[in-house]
Amino acid sequence: MGALKHVIVGAGPAGLSAIEAIRRCERDATITLIADEPPYSRMAIPYYLSGGIRREALATADDGWLAQRGVKRVKARACAIEPSAGRVSLEDGSSVAYDRLLIATGSSAVRPRIPGIEEAGVLNMWKLSDADEYLERGGREVAILGAGFIGLIILDALVKGGAKVTFVELAPSILPRMLDREAADIFEAELARRGVRFRKGTTAEMIERRGSRLRIGLSGNGILECDVLVAATGIKPNVEFLAGSGLEMDQGILVDSRLRTSLPHVYAAGDVAQGPELLTGERVVHAIQPTAVDHGYVAGVNMAGREAVYPGSLSMNIVDALGLQACSFGLWEGTSGDFTTVANPADGIYRKYVWKEDRLVGGVLVGPSPAVCGVNDAGMLRGLIQARLPLGSWKRYLQENPLDLRRPFVASGAAGAFVRAPAPGCDWQRWRADDARGGLFRPFGQVAARSRSPHHAVLLAGAP
Repeated sequence: MGALKHVIVGAGPAGLSAIEAIRRCERDATITLIADEPPYSRMAIPYYLSGGIRREALATADDGWLAQRGVKRVKARACAIEPSAGRVSLEDGSSVAYDRLLIATGSSAVRPRIPGIEEAGVLNMWKLSDADEYLERGGREVAILGAGFIGLIILDALVKGGAKVTFVELAPSILPRMLDREAADIFEAELARRGVRFRKGTTAEMIERRGSRLRIGLSGNGILECDVLVAATGIKPNVEFLAGSGLEMDQGILVDSRLRTSLPHVYAAGDVAQGPELLTGERVVHAIQPTAVDHGYVAGVNMAGREAVYPGSLSMNIVDALGLQACSFGLWEGTSGDFTTVANPADGIYRKYVWKEDRLVGGVLVGPSPAVCGVNDAGMLRGLIQARLPLGSWKRYLQENPLDLRRPFVASGAAGAFVRAPAPGCDWQRWRADDARGGLFRPFGQVAARSRSPHHAVLLAGAP
């Protein structure tokens, strides 16, 4: 059998990660990338909106990066797959043959069915073209339909650009899929002190343009006027083109721990993949970049004929807005059972730790940025959950001292657990660490040198 023909549909983080893995395993295989958009970072769009970075800095791979890895890019949209023929059909009538196929088409913003939703000035702010249109239009007053993750991550950029922002949220609290009610109320109160307005328990029923302004009719007969409306009401996986393919699907494409679908030689990764969850083993969709990157790498390794097993994804969301941060990890939603909470609304601080015996399985952090990610508490909480290590007597310590994650993190050996963990197959975990040090634009095969301080060994040793 000659060199395998690998085809990847989608140029997001999952697709690029798979390219890295395949090329590490197979120097001679052919790789074709099907993507109608150039590769860019959706998560960096808020920095572009705020003027923090230039448009070209959003690129995650250019023609040189692809050429260096021997990748042919087909600038087209896939419209179907034909598993029996081993072929991907394109909208222009042509097709691309494959031996191994990865579906990594990501997700799209949900466009709510509201009269007037197609009016000029109604944006999703999910694609680069949305950001370009917003910057061209400008807006002194912006309404955001949906106070969830998508709406909150662009808040900082809009405010820095001089906009006054009003959120319209149907639920009784903001970030309903990320924070519990108490955490959300504290976060909302702090944002309100900074001038952000909220209309909760209502939604848009109609939109109309009057001159240069948009007029939004809210349920309950309220009226809201703005210059730009951002529809941030959720996302959906891009799987429509797979109708009739025979793939087993639920909320996404069902995959196993090797990212294999129900069809031979067809894999899925990223926002479209419903794969194993780390803590429960259930198959879920985690539409977040860390999951997409790991999905892509594991899929690529297995596509290349090596074997790598994915342990499972971890739910994680972090919002940074107006000097405040909110994050949640793992099984954070539990309202019964064993959990620890601390709340200080006066200072905008909230913490919640969810336990299973003496292991952390979920958590929520809210507070000023220096108290959350600034001291790496978010990273340590994620590490303690993801390492799944028993804390023993440190559980009681953390219950009594919930603001001190550092001591339990070091004493448990959580950092060392990741370094010493046995890597499956061809060591995709170590490769990901190498890439993180050098970035995607590092010349292929070159590992950046990095000196370690004397404190690094102490941390990994786990001494409290």
